[in-house]
Amino acid sequence: QVQLVESGGGLVEAGGSLRLSCAASGFTVSTYVMSWYRQAPGKERELVARIFGAGGSTDYADAMKGRFTVSRDNGKNTVVLQMTTLAPEAPGVYYCKAVRLRRQSWGQGTQVTVSS
Repeated sequence: QVQLVESGGGLVEAGGSLRLSCAASGFTVSTYVMSWYRQAPGKERELVARIFGAGGSTDYADAMKGRFTVSRDNGKNTVVLQMTTLAPEAPGVYYCKAVRLRRQSWGQGTQVTVSS
């Protein structure tokens, strides 16, 4: 079965960086659209970044452009979100999502806290 496990969350200072990982099992990430979402308390879950199976092209939410980078490690079957210059809006639970055709799966999320 499809399983996604996020890791790498924690406490980081404003302006700092953090690397999140999404380890996948039950499928190959390079054949899926893999996305990162963020959900702050009381807010809807919002798209952060996305990487497509075909060629590994990426796109980002406007606020993350130039600061966040999503990539794949195909050997580890893992998707990575490298976050830099973390801003006050960055805190929240970050979720990994896998999509292929009508199949959609979510991880359990990893908490990111930003201090100033």
